[in-house]
Amino acid sequence: MYLVTNSKFADDFRAFAGELEPRPFELTVVDDGTTSDETKLGAIGDLELVVRQEGIDDDLLVAAGDSIFDEPRLDELVGVGRDRDAPVIAVREVGDPEQLRSYSVLATDDEGRIVSFQEKPEQPRGRLAGIALYFYPRSSLPLIRRYIEEGNNPDQPGRLVEWLHTRVPFYTSRLGGRWYDIGSRETLAAADREFAQS
Repeated sequence: MYLVTNSKFADDFRAFAGELEPRPFELTVVDDGTTSDETKLGAIGDLELVVRQEGIDDDLLVAAGDSIFDEPRLDELVGVGRDRDAPVIAVREVGDPEQLRSYSVLATDDEGRIVSFQEKPEQPRGRLAGIALYFYPRSSLPLIRRYIEEGNNPDQPGRLVEWLHTRVPFYTSRLGGRWYDIGSRETLAAADREFAQS
């Protein structure tokens, strides 16, 4: 597992990783070398950095650090991607149009392949929201580098999906269970209350 952070917090995360007992997995903390919002690489820039710097040549499961979920079926998301050798994004229905403006909104065909995609739309066209949880097969990794090299927006991971789904088949997998997108102190407090009871 790789965790990407900036120079300000890298040592804190390394200390955390060193204290994990029992150690359920190997955790590598990657310092992206940035020190401010002005110099940050962005979520997609950080993804490309890890793939390149760590020499990753394998399938990837990517989760944003500000999402909390308890979905036990991640193998379904990975299975869709491996069966089709295609990228996959986790999705779920969101009924509130105000909430949808903060997410990726997409539509799919009968096989779950993305046919339209809006990143943080003012006027959402649908109720299916993308979650910052992705599967990228090894075959798609060169496209992540190409996206960055072409000068596309290196932040907002949905931007990569928006770009990729017009170039290669990109599928969805429905996420069940509880999920919080931690975008405010209030959401963090609500997630803390709910998951503390588990």
